[in-house]
Amino acid sequence: MPTFHAPQLAALAQALFEAVGAPPAEAATVAHSLVDANLCGHDSHGVMRAPQYVDFVRKGTYKVGVPLTVLNETPAVVAADGNWGFGQVQAYRLLEKLVPKAKALGIACGTLRNCGHTGRLGEYAEFAAREKMALFAAVNSHGAGRRVSPPGGTEGRISTNPICMGAPTSGAPVVIDFGTSAAAEGKVRSQFQKKQPTPDGWLVDHKGEPTTDPAVLYTDPRGSIVPFGGAQAYKGFGLGLLLDLLCGGLSGGPCSNPAFPLAGQGNAAVFVLWNPALFGGTDHFLKESDALTAFVRACPTAAGVSAITLPGDPERLTKEKRQAEGIAVPDGTWELIAKAATELNVPLP
Repeated sequence: MPTFHAPQLAALAQALFEAVGAPPAEAATVAHSLVDANLCGHDSHGVMRAPQYVDFVRKGTYKVGVPLTVLNETPAVVAADGNWGFGQVQAYRLLEKLVPKAKALGIACGTLRNCGHTGRLGEYAEFAAREKMALFAAVNSHGAGRRVSPPGGTEGRISTNPICMGAPTSGAPVVIDFGTSAAAEGKVRSQFQKKQPTPDGWLVDHKGEPTTDPAVLYTDPRGSIVPFGGAQAYKGFGLGLLLDLLCGGLSGGPCSNPAFPLAGQGNAAVFVLWNPALFGGTDHFLKESDALTAFVRACPTAAGVSAITLPGDPERLTKEKRQAEGIAVPDGTWELIAKAATELNVPLP
């Protein structure tokens, strides 16, 4: 697999997006988001998405240079339409409107519909933490991406519907960001591109039988991803179902719906920001978050465990490693990136 340093990949991704007409600022935002996902170890949301985004723009599915349209606004609410612009661009525009509302009122909620793929939700929690705020975020696949079957089912009914929550501390924030399925669709796609099997427990085939073949998601007869939770997968499916309902119902966009194509193209989203300053106080929040995280880290460890890790730690450790050693891009992913670059006359690093 070829290996690149983050600035090389970011420059390449930005050049690809500019080559299909994206304004430089938009291209830079999306490129940074994708490469940051790679740095954090979430390759499913990294540069493997660049050829997909480029293809969406070339087909007219995604629009470049479009505004964020506010559909409804109150002192604490912004409901917005992304006009099928890049998801990362529109998500940050929404957050920029929510931050001053949360600072003034203590809480603010925003929604997005008709929005491109928003990328790794954890980066928005990290953004909120830098403002000393807590965040809840969730997205569905805007009616499409129905790759998760209910427990006992043999056909996908909802998308992977991730949830993210983040809280600031005096140091690094605590951030959870996970799909409500056993694995993100992008992680299955990554294995498919690498021509490698998935781990046990991720997939079932069209008969509901366990399989490790990632091709079942992309070739007929189709299989599906199972909800997270193992023997208690009904918990994962129930959480995913409620997030689907909230994202579609609150945003004015669709929930998972057979009227939409299976392949996803974007998201409907819900973001909620809390400003601790207007609740128990920022100093109190940080004192408690520092104390609890320290208490958890000090937990005695079982044999063979060197340290307790908190949500967000693996991403930070991976980022340190990849910033030093570079980001390995699977051959199958690199072939797609190189193909797009060649077609657009963008030089490869």
